[in-house]
Amino acid sequence: MDWSQIVLLSLYAIAMVLVVMSLAGYSVLLERKVAAWIQGRPGPNRTTIPLLAVLPVAGRFVQRLGLVQLPADGAKFLFKEDPFPAHVNKLGYFFAPCLALAPALVAMVMLPFGQYVGGDGVVRPLVLCHVDPGFLFMFAVSSLGVYGIILAGWSSNSKYPFLGAIRGAAQLISYELTMGLAVLPVVLATARPGVESPLNLFAIAREQGGGWNLFTQPLGALLFLVAVFAEVNRQPFDMPESETDLVGGFHTEYGSFKFGLFFVGEYGHMIIGSGLFILFFLGGWSLPFVPQDLFAAGWSTSLLGVVIFLAKLFCMVFFFVWVRWTVPRFRYDQVMRLGWSCLLPLALANLFIYLAFYALHG
Repeated sequence: MDWSQIVLLSLYAIAMVLVVMSLAGYSVLLERKVAAWIQGRPGPNRTTIPLLAVLPVAGRFVQRLGLVQLPADGAKFLFKEDPFPAHVNKLGYFFAPCLALAPALVAMVMLPFGQYVGGDGVVRPLVLCHVDPGFLFMFAVSSLGVYGIILAGWSSNSKYPFLGAIRGAAQLISYELTMGLAVLPVVLATARPGVESPLNLFAIAREQGGGWNLFTQPLGALLFLVAVFAEVNRQPFDMPESETDLVGGFHTEYGSFKFGLFFVGEYGHMIIGSGLFILFFLGGWSLPFVPQDLFAAGWSTSLLGVVIFLAKLFCMVFFFVWVRWTVPRFRYDQVMRLGWSCLLPLALANLFIYLAFYALHG
Protein backbone atom coordinates (compact mmCIF):
# COMPACT_ATOMS: atom_id res chain seq x y z
CA MET A 1 0.00 0.00 0.00
CA ASP A 2 1.53 3.32 -1.09
CA TRP A 3 1.24 6.68 0.64
CA SER A 4 -1.55 7.92 -1.61
CA GLN A 5 -3.79 5.02 -0.57
CA ILE A 6 -2.96 5.61 3.09
CA VAL A 7 -3.85 9.31 2.79
CA LEU A 8 -7.07 8.47 0.90
CA LEU A 9 -8.16 5.91 3.50
CA SER A 10 -7.34 8.38 6.28
CA LEU A 11 -9.53 11.02 4.61
CA TYR A 12 -12.32 8.44 4.27
CA ALA A 13 -11.97 7.56 7.96
CA ILE A 14 -12.14 11.24 8.99
CA ALA A 15 -15.23 11.69 6.81
CA MET A 16 -16.83 8.63 8.40
CA VAL A 17 -16.11 9.95 11.90
CA LEU A 18 -17.72 13.27 10.95
CA VAL A 19 -20.75 11.43 9.59
CA VAL A 20 -21.10 9.37 12.77
CA MET A 21 -20.79 12.44 14.99
CA SER A 22 -23.34 14.30 12.86
CA LEU A 23 -25.80 11.39 12.89
CA ALA A 24 -25.41 11.02 16.65
CA GLY A 25 -25.85 14.75 17.16
CA TYR A 26 -28.99 15.00 15.06
CA SER A 27 -30.32 11.88 16.79
CA VAL A 28 -30.20 13.94 19.98
CA LEU A 29 -32.17 16.68 18.22
CA LEU A 30 -34.64 14.10 16.92
CA GLU A 31 -35.08 12.75 20.44
CA ARG A 32 -35.82 16.19 21.84
CA LYS A 33 -38.37 16.95 19.13
CA VAL A 34 -40.08 13.55 19.32
CA ALA A 35 -40.18 13.74 23.13
CA ALA A 36 -41.79 17.17 22.85
CA TRP A 37 -44.29 15.86 20.31
CA ILE A 38 -45.24 12.91 22.54
CA GLN A 39 -45.60 15.19 25.57
CA GLY A 40 -47.62 17.83 23.73
CA ARG A 41 -45.06 20.68 23.77
CA PRO A 42 -43.11 22.45 20.98
CA GLY A 43 -39.58 21.42 21.94
CA PRO A 44 -36.47 23.48 21.02
CA ASN A 45 -37.66 26.32 18.76
CA ARG A 46 -36.02 29.48 20.16
CA THR A 47 -32.29 29.07 19.64
CA THR A 48 -31.01 31.18 16.75
CA ILE A 49 -27.92 33.01 15.49
CA PRO A 50 -27.63 36.60 14.20
CA LEU A 51 -26.84 35.38 10.66
CA LEU A 52 -30.36 33.94 10.31
CA ALA A 53 -31.85 37.40 10.87
CA VAL A 54 -30.71 38.29 7.33
CA LEU A 55 -32.93 35.50 5.93
CA PRO A 56 -36.22 35.90 7.81
CA VAL A 57 -38.19 33.09 6.12
CA ALA A 58 -35.40 30.52 6.15
CA GLY A 59 -34.33 31.71 9.60
CA ARG A 60 -37.76 31.10 11.10
CA PHE A 61 -37.92 27.67 9.46
CA VAL A 62 -34.50 26.64 10.80
CA GLN A 63 -35.32 28.09 14.23
CA ARG A 64 -38.64 26.27 14.55
CA LEU A 65 -37.07 22.96 13.59
CA GLY A 66 -34.46 23.49 16.30
CA LEU A 67 -31.54 22.95 13.93
CA VAL A 68 -29.47 25.62 15.69
CA GLN A 69 -29.91 23.82 19.00
CA LEU A 70 -27.36 21.15 18.02
CA PRO A 71 -24.35 23.47 17.46
CA ALA A 72 -25.43 25.46 20.54
CA ASP A 73 -25.34 22.34 22.72
CA GLY A 74 -22.03 21.28 21.17
CA ALA A 75 -20.48 24.66 21.91
CA LYS A 76 -21.81 24.53 25.47
CA PHE A 77 -20.21 21.12 26.09
CA LEU A 78 -16.95 22.28 24.51
CA PHE A 79 -16.49 25.58 26.35
CA LYS A 80 -18.12 24.76 29.68
CA GLU A 81 -15.84 24.49 32.71
CA ASP A 82 -14.52 20.93 32.93
CA PRO A 83 -14.75 19.63 36.51
CA PHE A 84 -12.04 17.29 37.76
CA PRO A 85 -13.00 15.94 41.22
CA ALA A 86 -10.11 15.39 43.60
CA HIS A 87 -11.24 11.93 44.75
CA VAL A 88 -11.28 10.22 41.34
CA ASN A 89 -8.66 7.99 39.73
CA LYS A 90 -7.39 10.55 37.25
CA LEU A 91 -6.13 8.25 34.49
CA GLY A 92 -9.24 6.08 34.36
CA TYR A 93 -11.53 9.08 34.80
CA PHE A 94 -9.93 10.77 31.81
CA PHE A 95 -9.90 7.81 29.39
CA ALA A 96 -13.35 6.35 30.19
CA PRO A 97 -15.32 8.71 27.90
CA CYS A 98 -12.92 8.01 25.01
CA LEU A 99 -13.29 4.28 25.57
CA ALA A 100 -17.07 4.61 25.50
CA LEU A 101 -17.07 6.50 22.17
CA ALA A 102 -14.22 4.81 20.27
CA PRO A 103 -15.94 1.41 19.66
CA ALA A 104 -18.89 3.15 17.98
CA LEU A 105 -16.54 4.99 15.62
CA VAL A 106 -14.58 1.82 14.82
CA ALA A 107 -17.71 -0.26 14.26
CA MET A 108 -19.22 2.32 11.91
CA VAL A 109 -16.41 1.88 9.37
CA MET A 110 -17.37 -1.81 9.01
CA LEU A 111 -21.07 -1.13 8.40
CA PRO A 112 -22.03 -1.56 4.70
CA PHE A 113 -24.73 0.93 3.68
CA GLY A 114 -25.00 0.21 -0.03
CA GLN A 115 -23.41 -1.46 -3.04
CA TYR A 116 -21.92 -0.57 -6.41
CA VAL A 117 -20.48 -2.30 -9.47
CA GLY A 118 -16.72 -2.00 -9.85
CA GLY A 119 -14.84 -1.61 -13.08
CA ASP A 120 -14.49 -5.40 -13.37
CA GLY A 121 -18.27 -5.89 -13.14
CA VAL A 122 -18.17 -7.30 -9.58
CA VAL A 123 -20.70 -5.99 -7.05
CA ARG A 124 -18.89 -4.50 -4.06
CA PRO A 125 -20.11 -3.01 -0.77
CA LEU A 126 -20.11 0.68 0.03
CA VAL A 127 -18.06 0.38 3.20
CA LEU A 128 -14.81 1.85 4.42
CA CYS A 129 -13.38 -1.38 5.89
CA HIS A 130 -14.70 -4.60 4.35
CA VAL A 131 -14.05 -7.43 6.81
CA ASP A 132 -15.01 -10.95 5.75
CA PRO A 133 -16.23 -12.20 9.18
CA GLY A 134 -17.88 -8.82 9.74
CA PHE A 135 -20.64 -10.29 11.90
CA LEU A 136 -18.14 -11.51 14.51
CA PHE A 137 -15.84 -8.50 14.28
CA MET A 138 -18.73 -6.03 14.63
CA PHE A 139 -20.04 -7.81 17.73
CA ALA A 140 -16.56 -7.93 19.25
CA VAL A 141 -15.86 -4.23 18.70
CA SER A 142 -19.28 -2.88 19.68
CA SER A 143 -19.20 -4.87 22.93
CA LEU A 144 -16.11 -2.95 24.05
CA GLY A 145 -18.23 0.12 24.81
CA VAL A 146 -19.22 -1.33 28.17
CA TYR A 147 -15.59 -1.09 29.29
CA GLY A 148 -15.94 2.68 29.17
CA ILE A 149 -18.92 2.41 31.53
CA ILE A 150 -17.04 0.06 33.86
CA LEU A 151 -13.94 2.25 33.89
CA ALA A 152 -16.01 5.38 34.53
CA GLY A 153 -17.82 3.76 37.44
CA TRP A 154 -14.67 2.37 39.02
CA SER A 155 -12.49 5.45 38.56
CA SER A 156 -15.14 7.82 39.98
CA ASN A 157 -14.60 6.34 43.48
CA SER A 158 -18.27 6.92 44.27
CA LYS A 159 -20.98 4.41 45.15
CA TYR A 160 -23.60 5.46 42.59
CA PRO A 161 -21.27 5.32 39.55
CA PHE A 162 -19.85 2.01 40.79
CA LEU A 163 -23.33 0.47 41.09
CA GLY A 164 -24.15 1.71 37.59
CA ALA A 165 -20.96 0.13 36.23
CA ILE A 166 -21.81 -3.22 37.83
CA ARG A 167 -25.31 -3.08 36.38
CA GLY A 168 -23.93 -2.28 32.94
CA ALA A 169 -21.55 -5.24 33.01
CA ALA A 170 -24.25 -7.65 34.21
CA GLN A 171 -26.70 -6.40 31.59
CA LEU A 172 -24.14 -6.83 28.80
CA ILE A 173 -23.46 -10.44 29.77
CA SER A 174 -27.17 -11.20 30.10
CA TYR A 175 -28.26 -9.89 26.70
CA GLU A 176 -25.14 -10.54 24.61
CA LEU A 177 -26.00 -14.25 24.62
CA THR A 178 -29.53 -13.60 23.39
CA MET A 179 -28.27 -11.26 20.67
CA GLY A 180 -25.76 -13.78 19.32
CA LEU A 181 -28.21 -16.70 19.40
CA ALA A 182 -30.88 -14.62 17.62
CA VAL A 183 -28.52 -13.94 14.70
CA LEU A 184 -27.30 -17.51 14.21
CA PRO A 185 -30.45 -18.56 12.25
CA VAL A 186 -29.76 -15.61 9.92
CA VAL A 187 -26.25 -16.96 9.35
CA LEU A 188 -27.73 -20.40 8.61
CA ALA A 189 -30.14 -18.87 6.09
CA THR A 190 -27.24 -17.07 4.38
CA ALA A 191 -25.08 -20.20 4.13
CA ARG A 192 -26.13 -21.19 0.60
CA PRO A 193 -24.13 -22.44 -2.38
CA GLY A 194 -22.31 -19.54 -3.99
CA VAL A 195 -22.03 -17.46 -0.79
CA GLU A 196 -18.38 -17.13 0.17
CA SER A 197 -18.93 -16.37 3.86
CA PRO A 198 -22.26 -16.38 5.73
CA LEU A 199 -20.60 -14.24 8.42
CA ASN A 200 -20.14 -11.36 5.99
CA LEU A 201 -22.54 -8.48 6.65
CA PHE A 202 -22.66 -7.60 2.95
CA ALA A 203 -23.55 -11.20 2.03
CA ILE A 204 -26.24 -11.34 4.74
CA ALA A 205 -27.88 -8.19 3.37
CA ARG A 206 -27.64 -9.28 -0.28
CA GLU A 207 -29.22 -12.68 0.39
CA GLN A 208 -32.44 -10.93 1.49
CA GLY A 209 -33.19 -9.43 -1.91
CA GLY A 210 -36.13 -11.77 -2.49
CA GLY A 211 -37.59 -11.31 1.02
CA TRP A 212 -36.51 -9.90 4.34
CA ASN A 213 -35.53 -12.09 7.27
CA LEU A 214 -38.07 -10.13 9.31
CA PHE A 215 -40.82 -12.10 7.53
CA THR A 216 -39.16 -15.51 7.79
CA GLN A 217 -37.65 -15.10 11.29
CA PRO A 218 -39.97 -12.77 13.26
CA LEU A 219 -39.07 -14.22 16.67
CA GLY A 220 -35.36 -13.83 16.03
CA ALA A 221 -35.94 -10.23 14.93
CA LEU A 222 -37.88 -9.46 18.09
CA LEU A 223 -35.23 -11.05 20.33
CA PHE A 224 -32.43 -9.20 18.56
CA LEU A 225 -34.28 -5.88 18.80
CA VAL A 226 -34.88 -6.25 22.55
CA ALA A 227 -31.24 -7.25 23.05
CA VAL A 228 -30.09 -4.18 21.11
CA PHE A 229 -32.14 -1.96 23.45
CA ALA A 230 -30.37 -3.58 26.40
CA GLU A 231 -26.92 -3.43 24.79
CA VAL A 232 -27.09 0.30 24.06
CA ASN A 233 -28.60 1.04 27.52
CA ARG A 234 -31.75 2.65 26.18
CA GLN A 235 -34.86 2.93 28.29
CA PRO A 236 -36.51 0.74 29.50
CA PHE A 237 -33.08 -0.95 29.90
CA ASP A 238 -30.99 2.06 31.03
CA MET A 239 -29.81 0.34 34.20
CA PRO A 240 -26.29 1.86 34.19
CA GLU A 241 -27.83 5.36 34.46
CA SER A 242 -31.23 4.86 36.16
CA GLU A 243 -31.63 8.41 37.44
CA THR A 244 -34.46 7.42 39.79
CA ASP A 245 -32.17 5.43 42.10
CA LEU A 246 -28.57 6.06 40.97
CA VAL A 247 -28.63 9.88 40.45
CA GLY A 248 -26.86 9.63 37.08
CA GLY A 249 -25.24 6.24 37.27
CA PHE A 250 -21.79 5.77 35.82
CA HIS A 251 -21.47 9.39 34.63
CA THR A 252 -22.61 11.06 37.88
CA GLU A 253 -19.16 12.61 38.41
CA TYR A 254 -18.81 13.77 34.80
CA GLY A 255 -19.68 17.07 33.18
CA SER A 256 -18.81 19.34 30.28
CA PHE A 257 -16.96 17.78 27.32
CA LYS A 258 -16.44 14.38 28.95
CA PHE A 259 -20.16 14.01 29.58
CA GLY A 260 -20.75 15.02 25.97
CA LEU A 261 -18.53 12.15 24.81
CA PHE A 262 -20.63 9.69 26.81
CA PHE A 263 -23.74 11.26 25.33
CA VAL A 264 -22.54 10.99 21.73
CA GLY A 265 -21.21 7.47 22.37
CA GLU A 266 -24.66 6.28 23.49
CA TYR A 267 -26.29 7.58 20.31
CA GLY A 268 -23.43 6.24 18.20
CA HIS A 269 -24.02 2.75 19.60
CA MET A 270 -27.74 3.21 18.97
CA ILE A 271 -27.00 3.93 15.30
CA ILE A 272 -24.73 0.87 15.11
CA GLY A 273 -27.42 -1.34 16.65
CA SER A 274 -30.02 0.07 14.26
CA GLY A 275 -27.72 -0.53 11.29
CA LEU A 276 -27.11 -4.14 12.33
CA PHE A 277 -30.84 -4.77 12.70
CA ILE A 278 -31.38 -3.34 9.21
CA LEU A 279 -28.67 -5.56 7.73
CA PHE A 280 -29.81 -8.72 9.53
CA PHE A 281 -33.58 -8.46 9.23
CA LEU A 282 -34.64 -5.53 7.00
CA GLY A 283 -32.69 -6.33 3.84
CA GLY A 284 -30.08 -3.58 4.17
CA TRP A 285 -30.50 -1.13 1.29
CA SER A 286 -33.13 -3.18 -0.58
CA LEU A 287 -36.91 -3.14 -0.71
CA PRO A 288 -39.14 -6.18 -0.04
CA PHE A 289 -39.30 -8.63 -2.94
CA VAL A 290 -37.10 -6.43 -5.17
CA PRO A 291 -33.95 -8.06 -6.63
CA GLN A 292 -30.73 -6.82 -5.05
CA ASP A 293 -29.02 -6.38 -8.42
CA LEU A 294 -31.44 -3.57 -9.21
CA PHE A 295 -29.60 -1.40 -6.67
CA ALA A 296 -26.24 -1.86 -8.42
CA ALA A 297 -27.23 -1.09 -12.01
CA GLY A 298 -25.50 2.31 -11.95
CA TRP A 299 -24.55 5.21 -9.74
CA SER A 300 -28.14 6.44 -9.52
CA THR A 301 -29.49 3.08 -8.27
CA SER A 302 -26.55 2.76 -5.86
CA LEU A 303 -27.42 6.20 -4.50
CA LEU A 304 -31.05 5.09 -4.22
CA GLY A 305 -29.93 2.13 -2.10
CA VAL A 306 -28.02 4.47 0.23
CA VAL A 307 -31.10 6.70 0.57
CA ILE A 308 -33.24 3.63 1.41
CA PHE A 309 -30.72 2.52 4.04
CA LEU A 310 -30.67 5.99 5.63
CA ALA A 311 -34.49 6.11 5.59
CA LYS A 312 -34.62 2.79 7.44
CA LEU A 313 -32.01 4.10 9.88
CA PHE A 314 -34.15 7.17 10.54
CA CYS A 315 -37.18 4.97 11.23
CA MET A 316 -35.18 2.79 13.62
CA VAL A 317 -33.85 5.79 15.57
CA PHE A 318 -37.39 7.18 15.74
CA PHE A 319 -38.54 3.83 17.14
CA PHE A 320 -35.80 3.92 19.80
CA VAL A 321 -36.89 7.42 20.83
CA TRP A 322 -40.58 6.53 20.78
CA VAL A 323 -40.05 3.54 23.08
CA ARG A 324 -37.99 5.61 25.51
CA TRP A 325 -40.75 8.16 26.04
CA THR A 326 -43.64 5.69 26.20
CA VAL A 327 -42.37 2.64 28.14
CA PRO A 328 -41.44 3.01 31.84
CA ARG A 329 -38.06 1.86 33.11
CA PHE A 330 -37.80 -1.73 34.34
CA ARG A 331 -36.44 -2.61 37.73
CA TYR A 332 -33.01 -4.20 37.83
CA ASP A 333 -34.37 -7.58 38.94
CA GLN A 334 -36.93 -7.48 36.13
CA VAL A 335 -34.19 -6.82 33.58
CA MET A 336 -32.15 -9.79 34.81
CA ARG A 337 -35.19 -12.08 34.95
CA LEU A 338 -36.26 -11.09 31.45
CA GLY A 339 -32.80 -11.76 30.05
CA TRP A 340 -32.07 -15.11 31.69
CA SER A 341 -35.52 -16.63 32.24
CA CYS A 342 -37.39 -15.45 29.15
CA LEU A 343 -35.27 -14.21 26.26
CA LEU A 344 -32.41 -16.70 26.50
CA PRO A 345 -34.67 -19.82 26.47
CA LEU A 346 -36.63 -18.33 23.56
CA ALA A 347 -33.42 -17.66 21.65
CA LEU A 348 -32.23 -21.23 22.22
CA ALA A 349 -35.61 -22.65 21.13
CA ASN A 350 -35.59 -20.43 18.04
CA LEU A 351 -32.10 -21.64 17.12
CA PHE A 352 -32.97 -25.33 17.58
CA ILE A 353 -36.12 -24.97 15.46
CA TYR A 354 -34.18 -23.48 12.57
CA LEU A 355 -31.39 -26.01 12.98
CA ALA A 356 -33.96 -28.81 12.64
CA PHE A 357 -35.61 -27.05 9.69
CA TYR A 358 -32.38 -26.62 7.73
CA ALA A 359 -31.23 -30.14 8.63
CA LEU A 360 -34.44 -31.58 7.17
CA HIS A 361 -34.73 -29.31 4.14
CA GLY A 362 -31.04 -28.80 3.37
